[in-house]
Amino acid sequence: MTNTTHFGYKTVAEEDKVHKVAEVFHSVAAKYDVMNDLMSVGLHRIWKTFTIAKAAVRPGFKVLDIAGGTGDLAKAFARHAGPSGQVWLTDINESMLRVGRDRLLNNGLMTPISLCDAEKLPFPDNYFDRVSVAFGLRNMTHKDAALAEMYRVLKPGGKLLVLEFSKVWEVLQKPYDVYSFSVLPWLGKKIANDADSYRYLAESIRMHPDQQTLKTMMEEAGFEGVDYFNLTAGVAALHTGIKL
Repeated sequence: MTNTTHFGYKTVAEEDKVHKVAEVFHSVAAKYDVMNDLMSVGLHRIWKTFTIAKAAVRPGFKVLDIAGGTGDLAKAFARHAGPSGQVWLTDINESMLRVGRDRLLNNGLMTPISLCDAEKLPFPDNYFDRVSVAFGLRNMTHKDAALAEMYRVLKPGGKLLVLEFSKVWEVLQKPYDVYSFSVLPWLGKKIANDADSYRYLAESIRMHPDQQTLKTMMEEAGFEGVDYFNLTAGVAALHTGIKL
């Protein structure tokens, strides 16, 4: 019997989801940053700045940025970790990883990169001081497996940071839905010539666990002191947890 999962609001075979998500990001890679600025009115930069501050990366740290895409977090982490540190930019999508690699090189940063699946990380146990994933967890088929892998590769005392779209405050739900299902696909069509990918984006946000559910999932993966910070009325949330 074939296992199924969700791709936005559709039910698909698990093995098909990986390919469908890959198609989305192959399609939008070239316009990804422009669309992020337009969709969030630049707020994603503030959310990432907050995440970077909470990460508190210090010189010499080893950092893993999962689903790092165009490299916003990896670039900041590399500067904080310095030449004695090690920051890995990883993504399952080759098109996104190429954009991120080129951006890091253009900023004079020679950080290691890896094309890899977050559910099967190619790194040893207890290796990293920090692990981050920004706007990538909701696209993973087995989130529990991915969280378990993040826990495995962290050193004792290391911190996981998960920045993701989340559940907005109830009073904003209706206007947020109008924006998500009308404006986003329109922007996707005009800027990236791809309305369907941004319709999937809106649907995938609704299918992602809410703040409290994700907190529980991180605790079940073994993380201690799990907390979350609502950003912009819950449009996004940063979850943090420690491996003891």
